[in-house]
Amino acid sequence: MNERTERQRDLFAQSARRILLLDGAMGTMIQRHKLSEADFRGKRFANHPKDVRGNNELVTLMEAPIVAEIHRAYFEAGADIAKTNTFSANAISQADYDMVDLVRELNVTAARTARAEADAATAKTPDKPRFVAGILGPTNRTASISPRVEDPGYRNVTFDELSAIYCEQAEALIEGGVDLLMVETIFDTLNAKAALFALSETFDKLGFKLPVMISGTITDLSGRLLSGQTPEAFWNSVHHAAPFSVGLNCALGAKELRPYVAELARVADTRVSAHPNAGLPNAFGGYDQTPDQMAAFVGEFARAGLLNITGGCCGTTPDHIRAVGEAVAGLAPRVVPTIEPRLRLSGLEPFTSAA
Repeated sequence: MNERTERQRDLFAQSARRILLLDGAMGTMIQRHKLSEADFRGKRFANHPKDVRGNNELVTLMEAPIVAEIHRAYFEAGADIAKTNTFSANAISQADYDMVDLVRELNVTAARTARAEADAATAKTPDKPRFVAGILGPTNRTASISPRVEDPGYRNVTFDELSAIYCEQAEALIEGGVDLLMVETIFDTLNAKAALFALSETFDKLGFKLPVMISGTITDLSGRLLSGQTPEAFWNSVHHAAPFSVGLNCALGAKELRPYVAELARVADTRVSAHPNAGLPNAFGGYDQTPDQMAAFVGEFARAGLLNITGGCCGTTPDHIRAVGEAVAGLAPRVVPTIEPRLRLSGLEPFTSAA
C-alpha cells in the first residue's frame, strides 16, 4: 500500500468516527502580514510589467515561510485538513497578473508546502493523521451569466476553457502530494461541473482517483447560488460526481448559513461540510465574529446532526478553528442517510419524480 492510498484509508476511517476539522482562512491571514508590492515581487519579479500585490497565491513562492507558518498554526489549533493556497492558482485568474506561466509551479509548490506541514503534524500525533486538500477556486468568470447587461447571451468563458484550466491545476496539485481535491466557493454550478469533468478526466489519465469535496456558496439571504440554484437543486446537479462530501462555504456566517446546510443534510447521501465566514463582513470588509461566537453556532450544527466536516472561511483564524474544534469534539458525525432512488432533476429549483 503506497502512502497516498494509506492516507486515503485513514481519511475515510477518521470521517466515520468523528467530525473532521478543516482549517480557516488563508487570504485574510496573509493580509495580516501587510506585505508590500516589493514583498510580493521579490528579486524574481522585480521587473514584472504588472502590479502583483494581492496575488496571494504568489506568496507561496515569494514568502514561503508565511504560508508554512499559517498551515502550522492551523494544525496546532486542531485542524485535520489543510487547504492549499491555490484558490486563484489557475490560468484564468493568473492572467490578471500576466502570470499564467506560473500555474503549475504555484500549485505544485503550494501542495508540497501544505504536505510538509501535514506530515510534520502527523509525526507529532500519529493517532491524529493530517490531510491536505487541493483547492480549486471558482475563477473570476461565470459560464452561466453574461457580464454584459445589454447582451444576455454573451459569455466570457466556455465550459471547455474552464475544464482545461482545471485539468492543469488538478494535475499539479496531485503532483504536489494532496490527499483530496476541493472544488469550493462555487457561485456558478456550470463552472463547478467543468471542474468536476476535469477531475474525472485527470483521474482517468493518471489511473487513480482522489476523494473530491464540493462546496458551494450561498451569495445572500435569498438562499441561492449566484447562478440561481437552491441547495437541493445544486446537489442534484453535482450528485453524479459521487463526492466525498458536499457543503457550503463563504459569503455568509454560520448563523445565516444554517438553514441551507440543513437542506443539504436532508438530501445528500454523502458527507456534509460547512466552513462559514466569521460572521457577515462589516462596513470595512472585515469580520467581527469572535471565535466563541462562531463556535457556538457551529456547535449547534453538530448537535443537530448536520455535520461531518467543518472549519472556517473568510475572517477565521487559528483561534476560530480551535474554538470550533472544541465545540464539536466528542459529538457524533452526521449519519449519512440512504436516499430513496428517484428521478431527481434540477433547474433553479429541484424536481423529484413521484414514487
